[in-house]
Amino acid sequence: MAKDKAARVPRTAYESELLRLQTELVKLQEWVRAEGARLVVVFEGRDAAGKGGTIKRVAEHLNPRIARIAALPKPTERERTQWYFQRYVAHLPAAGEIVLFDRSWYNRAGVEHVMGFCTREEYQLFLRQCPIFERMLMEGGVLLRKYWFSVSDTEQQDRFRKRLEDPLRRWKLSPMDLESLSRWEAYSRAKDEMMVHTDLPEAPWHIVESDDKRRARLNMIAHLLDSVPYREVPPPVLKLPERPESTGYVRTPRELQNYVPDHAASL
Repeated sequence: MAKDKAARVPRTAYESELLRLQTELVKLQEWVRAEGARLVVVFEGRDAAGKGGTIKRVAEHLNPRIARIAALPKPTERERTQWYFQRYVAHLPAAGEIVLFDRSWYNRAGVEHVMGFCTREEYQLFLRQCPIFERMLMEGGVLLRKYWFSVSDTEQQDRFRKRLEDPLRRWKLSPMDLESLSRWEAYSRAKDEMMVHTDLPEAPWHIVESDDKRRARLNMIAHLLDSVPYREVPPPVLKLPERPESTGYVRTPRELQNYVPDHAASL
């Protein structure tokens, strides 16, 4: 059943507030760098729930050497023989880093479980080990934040339809995504079971209503900023140096180099 929809956030208000929040994210980044903190943000939810767009806005103005996105492909044959959490551990942040997980170890509680890509025993083992794994991360000093993007069935189907019709977004749609439409209730049950086992007091799940993408992005970023006790770190004092006098350098003639054609001139 579709959720009651709140009024869509106007574009002007959205863009203004997004810019303010992104400015705060830069301050958060500088605090993480200066303090040697380690921040992990997990983005989970149904297909087309708006995770990717939100991650894009979070990372848009951040330094990719400090804040990186981890979007792991399906495991290799070798990775399938490892301890399940092992390949995710390799992507955890070092001091002064932020990692945004575009899907995470929770794949096992969702798509792998629903689609039969893991055994019942592997699924049950995950539910037992995941709280232990996350408590180990936090005891080691990692700041862990977990967000579940919740989209209604009608909105998800509408987004799938738009992806089918848009050549720029068609690549986002896979047969696996379409399969999720016929398994809506199975995914719902899997999400509920996952929450029961992994909604920890010290690392709770935060639900982001995402039928309105603009509202979802603003709400998620604002919550993340409120959840971290960062402070503004004064930037280093920089001064633009004077350009030195020429020593006689002569630029290579243009006709000796291959320039990109001026396509813009034909517009």
